[in-house]
Order: sequence, then C-alpha cells, then structure tokens
Amino acid sequence: MQHDAGSGASADEFSGGIDPEAWEADFDPDEWVDAGGDLLGGGEEEAEAHAAMPVLAVVGRPNVGKSTLVNRIIGRRQAVVEDTPGVTRDRVKYDADWNGRRFTVVDTGGWEKDVAGIDLSVALQAEYAIDNADAILFVVDATVGATDTDEAVVKLLRRAGKPVVLAANKVDNLALEADAAALWSLGLGMPYPVSAVHGRGSGDLLDAVLEALPEAPAQRFGTGPGGPRRVALLGRPNVGKSSMLNKLAGETRVVVDPLAGTTRDPVDELIELGGKTWKFVDTAGIRRRVHLTQGADFYASLRTTAALEKAEVAVILVDASERLAEQDTRIISLAIESGRAIVIAYNKWDLLDEERRYYLEREIEKDLVQVQWAPRVNVSAKTGRHMEKLVPAIETALDSWEKRIPTGRLNAFLGQIVAAHPHPVRGGKQPRILFGTQAGTKPPRFVLFTSGFLEAGYRRFVERRLREEFGFPGTPIEIRMKVREKRSRKPGK
Repeated sequence: MQHDAGSGASADEFSGGIDPEAWEADFDPDEWVDAGGDLLGGGEEEAEAHAAMPVLAVVGRPNVGKSTLVNRIIGRRQAVVEDTPGVTRDRVKYDADWNGRRFTVVDTGGWEKDVAGIDLSVALQAEYAIDNADAILFVVDATVGATDTDEAVVKLLRRAGKPVVLAANKVDNLALEADAAALWSLGLGMPYPVSAVHGRGSGDLLDAVLEALPEAPAQRFGTGPGGPRRVALLGRPNVGKSSMLNKLAGETRVVVDPLAGTTRDPVDELIELGGKTWKFVDTAGIRRRVHLTQGADFYASLRTTAALEKAEVAVILVDASERLAEQDTRIISLAIESGRAIVIAYNKWDLLDEERRYYLEREIEKDLVQVQWAPRVNVSAKTGRHMEKLVPAIETALDSWEKRIPTGRLNAFLGQIVAAHPHPVRGGKQPRILFGTQAGTKPPRFVLFTSGFLEAGYRRFVERRLREEFGFPGTPIEIRMKVREKRSRKPGK
C-alpha cells in the first residue's frame, strides 16, 4: 500500500476505500515503530472467584503484635505495623492458606475496657469481629504476662462461646518459653509460644487454628463466579469515606472520628445496592506527598495505592463544603493514571448554601477540566442524601470502561475527523492517521497507525472527538501511536 504523507486523508479512504480486514491482513509489524508503549495484545484482568471460607478473628489488647502475626499468617506484609499502640483501628479481612486449607483472617484493633471516643469505636469493631467469626486467635504478650485487660478479653471470649486458640507472642527464644507457660492461668487451654517477628512456632500455631476452624464454612463471601464488582473509595483525609461506607453498609463497619487519618488499612465490605452485590473498599486518606508521611501513615498510603490497583472503579470523594485542594486533583490524577473507571462524589452537600454551590461550580470548571467526562453525584454520607444516585453513576462508568468500538465504525469516524481537521503541517510534512484499532478495554485503549508523529494537542483533539461520538463517560481513554518507519526496499522487491 502506498500513501502520500504530504496529503490529507479523505473520508472515503476510511469509510469505503479501506477494508479493515484487508488492511490487517496486509499489516507487517516490522514496518511500524511503537511511539508510546505496546498496547496490542494486552491481557485483561479476569474477575476473581470468591469462594466461601471460614473466618478467624485475631484479637487482643493494643500492641501485643496482632498485625505482625497476621502478616506472618498470610505470608506477606499487608497489615500496617508500627511499634506504637493503636495502629490498627478497623477490622480488616485477608485471605490465608495453610496446609491446603483456605480461610479468612480478620485483623482487629486493640481491645480495651472502660474507654471512650475513638478507642471505644475500635473496641466495638473488635467485638463485632468476635461475634461474626468461626474461631478466635487471642494474642497475648508473653513477656508482659496476663494483664487485667487480658482477663477482661477472656470474659468477652467466654460469652461469645467460640473456639479460642491462645497465642503467647514475643517468645523469641527458648529462654522465654517459661513466660508462655504462665499463660495457662487464663484458662483457655494450651498457650502456643510464637514469635510473630521471627516466625518461631507459627507452624504449630496454624495447625491449632485449622483444628479450631470448621471444615464447612459458616459464612459466604462473594456472589458466585465472577464475584462482585470492586469499588474503591478514595479521597483526602477526613473527607467522609468511612462515613459513606458505614451508610452504605447500614452499620458501623468502619471507625469514624473527627481525627483526620482514622483509617489506615483498606477495609472492604460486601454491600447490596440497586439489586446487586458490590465490594466497597474504604481506604486511608491520601496525603499531600507519600514520601513525607511517616510510619503507619506511610504504609497506609501504599496500601491505598494497592487497593486502587485491585479495584475496577474509583469513587473519589470531594468535600464540597471546602475549596477544591491540590490533593483532590492529585488523587483524581492518580485514579486516571491507574486506568480505573471514575465517579466523583461531592460529599457534605447538605452543608452547602447557594453561594458556596455557585463558587463550587466555578472551581470545578477551572480545576477539574481534565476530568469533565466523569459522572458527578452530590451526596451526604452523614444523612444518606442522594446515595441512590451512586449505583447508576458507577454502572455508567463501568459500562464505558468495558466498551468496545467495532473497527469499521472506528475508522469511518477517524476518516471524517481527519478530512475535516487534518493534522497541521510541520517541517513541510503532514502526518496523518492511516488506520485505527481498539487494542483493549478496562480502560479503552486505541492504537493509531500513522504516517508520522502526531502532536499531543492533536491526540487530545482525537480523544475529545472520540468522547463526543461514542460517549465513554466515567473512563479514561488511552491513545497510542504506531508510526510507519521509512525503509529502503531491496532490488527486485
């Protein structure tokens, strides 16, 4: 096929002059240079199948090493750990496997008696985990011995009537095993000496856990093959993510406190909305710069990024009662770069007066111009206002995220816009689009085969027209080029 790089392409060349099947049959990959990353043949993530599994709740007073032990059980550093009491605040689920048997581990915040405020909320979350577990792993600091708080936890566990495995933690060497033996006094049976940090004794402990857990699961997580759609709640600290999850769940699923940064581990919950089951994940608030955070907040930011990568759609909460901050735009950019579908929820709408609503619209036009395609919902996580609008917005974004345009229709469209608005001439040459194809979905990814390099402004123009023609509300679009390389042909060819 011969193309004149200096002339504009006609609409007929795309709509009738080029047969997409014949073009692809004649396609020689060696003649093209990738000008922005290879998107051809990109694998698409398969939906996870969620099997029913028994549940183990890990409980104990603060700073006895529960989260460190959870990381040891699941075989990776997933739970946020810091040498400070009270790092874990919510009940957080992880999948675990031992000797071929799978189960769910629920990490909890430290339980304390006679507490108030956020500490009371943390204790209530731990009690809820106990009530909904099949077995309990009670962690005690063997180097300290049984405290009054440990004795109070024992009374709580006896009332629950669940099987209990007693872990005597921080037994880092043989000399400390006598400390573990002293915990027989709790009346819960054999204390298993273990070092969560070094892994010492963890195998025997897990064997005991499997004996305590039922063979047949008592709870079912998931909705069958494919599993529920995964939604991450994102936003800066104290914007209302945990309040929204609690309102959607219809219970106090996550600790809520005026203190910014209450959530540290991603907390997931299966929620029935609009006749479907969704997996919502509450995440730690993303602060100004991850590298400027310390300790638990640093690792919480990393967990939030990981939760976003596992999600299909990001619901980004913005505090409508305050001026849009740089953090808000940075979080939106993070979601776009991750390729997730996006919905923007303006929270605390009940606090707005008419003047604030006017200025908010101006701020959106100015600061969020790069994401005008994202569905917007105005909600109040506190009162539940307009929560019913969230599901249609999420479904719209997901439909666009998975949308595929037929090759023939795409090239007819490209022919029309190139004929009406050809690329500007640069250096005496006018690059043009020869052919286009959609290389994948989740998000939609397009590859344009061109006779020369297309400027960024022209690529943005093509994206804007793609959205005008085909919609794509709620999803980023990736456009890459493959530029035809000029090659001298050998004689006789």
